[in-house]
Amino acid sequence: MLKYELIPEQLMHLGIVDKQHFFKPAILNEQFITLAHKPHYWERLKNRTLSASEVRRTGFVLTEELVAREVCIMSGTMMASDFALVNGLAFNVAGGTHHAGSDWGEGFCLLNDQAIAAHYLLHEKKASKILIIDLDVHQGNGTAEIFEHQAAVFTFSMHSKRNFPFKKEHSDLDIGLADGTGDEVYLTILEKNLRRLVDEVRPDFVFYLAGVDVLETDKLGRLNLSKKGCKRRDELVFNCCKQFGLPVQVSLGGGYSPLIKDIVDAHCNTFKVAIETLF
Repeated sequence: MLKYELIPEQLMHLGIVDKQHFFKPAILNEQFITLAHKPHYWERLKNRTLSASEVRRTGFVLTEELVAREVCIMSGTMMASDFALVNGLAFNVAGGTHHAGSDWGEGFCLLNDQAIAAHYLLHEKKASKILIIDLDVHQGNGTAEIFEHQAAVFTFSMHSKRNFPFKKEHSDLDIGLADGTGDEVYLTILEKNLRRLVDEVRPDFVFYLAGVDVLETDKLGRLNLSKKGCKRRDELVFNCCKQFGLPVQVSLGGGYSPLIKDIVDAHCNTFKVAIETLF
């Protein structure tokens, strides 16, 4: 997608980050993929032997280059989680592939980056209790399924109730919003639940999926947040992380507004708010 090329350029143009703040993902050890995904699924994905119906479900034409791109995104989020432990905050300029379940790809997601990174942190004993805050407009159904029976990870998804995926999985906390929900209602619900969740879950690490398909301009979203409201959403998340001293890894998730400027502006706001809040 074009936004993945434009966002780094815009961040540097605005002076939010410098080139030295970016990192290139390393080669990913496959063992970490199979902590979150069933080995038979990963083998068939890697070898491109998924059935025709499984490939259609992903929305992609399955190629070797596509699988390599997806693995690179997974590595980026894993590395970002390590950087967040050291610095308090780190982003993957892509990521947010939350529709991929333990043995399926769906909705342009082949593997689940934050699920893989969360399993990695737990496996390496770098975290013991993780909170995933998914504020993309679509439910994080793959993430919910992967962690359905994992007590060490609490999944929270606040999304458009009538939007894709039409078969929802069960997050630890799901909040489905009505079509047309705008800033005031959205932010009130989010603020009410965020602080309560962090206080009750007591995580030592947070993954945040900051999709900007919640914008009123989004052609797939069904919600009506303004850019100001989307920015305030990010402020609530990062202020909460700061208050409780929690490291946070951020993946960007969706954004499908007709004007690329609206998408890039909203994503860059997330970076700006995070840096201003946490540093």
